[in-house]
Amino acid sequence: MNVVVLPFWAWIVFYVLVLLMLVADLKMFGRKGEHEVNVKEALKMTAVWIGVSLLFCAGIYFFYPVNSHEMAMEFLAGYLIEKSLSMDNLFVFLMLFSFFGIDRKYQHEVLFWGIFGALVLRSIFIFAGAAMVERFEWVLGLFGLFLLYTGAKMFKHNDNEKSDPSHNIIVRWFRKIYPVTDKLHGDRFFITEGGRRMATPLFVALLVIETTDVAFAVDSIPAVFSVTRDPFIVLTSNIFAILGLRALYFALAAVARYFTYLKYGLGIILIFVGLKMLLAMDEYINGLGAAMGLNLNMPHIEIPTPVSLAVIFGVLLLSMLFSVIVTRSKGQPNR
Repeated sequence: MNVVVLPFWAWIVFYVLVLLMLVADLKMFGRKGEHEVNVKEALKMTAVWIGVSLLFCAGIYFFYPVNSHEMAMEFLAGYLIEKSLSMDNLFVFLMLFSFFGIDRKYQHEVLFWGIFGALVLRSIFIFAGAAMVERFEWVLGLFGLFLLYTGAKMFKHNDNEKSDPSHNIIVRWFRKIYPVTDKLHGDRFFITEGGRRMATPLFVALLVIETTDVAFAVDSIPAVFSVTRDPFIVLTSNIFAILGLRALYFALAAVARYFTYLKYGLGIILIFVGLKMLLAMDEYINGLGAAMGLNLNMPHIEIPTPVSLAVIFGVLLLSMLFSVIVTRSKGQPNR
């Protein structure tokens, strides 16, 4: 895979574009604090974010300096991987907001700042990951093994097991150093009560969302490296996928009960990209086998990006359709 070193100004322009889009999203996507985002509005904004992402992909197709067609396909595959895996985040967000008792009209404020923090943290992870892969290519093999492990775990996950967000290590640490009130105060993250500056449950929920996203990034970022090693493509596909998470959350919240089997599709996707990564690591696997006295003679297999794109999209679509069909056949009532 070709890695293009883009000029520094290209990265600056991209981040300025992202900040402008975030501000536009905050202004357009409901009034601060007292606006409850409805499904129609969320679907409209989801369509806008997908459209913006596809426009950016078209820009890569026409203007990327090297192998623009291939880079556009890699962006699309990375975007689809990240978008599908981020849907699992959304179900976690549903549980978190329910646990903290946060009204729907205040949720978009938490999600906005959660996504802003995710952009910063993921940028750091991606730059660090790209530097590591460039220097130690064999790390991709470890990424592949980790993706196989996390994909298999998806099939063992029990939806009936409810985790307690208050046990989050960051939350416990924060409560030790900063006072937290148990009462919500609208859309405020901090209040002054009895002369003391205190954090509200809204801010605690934001802390949990940020730390949860870090855990999800450990899965999703290596998965994107399975389709491209170009740092710009990894970064942009990842960021464009999470930029629309806030709108997608409100769109899916009303129909979350229909996607009970989605996690199995995500597990298959993780296993597929993990295998894809390992199949291209024949040189290192054969070398490791030789060091152990084994003649593995593993062939080099490179799965084309269009095939990866078709598999990921197909698995995601089939798992969603299967979820809807099974849920409706059980006659699950609307909530």
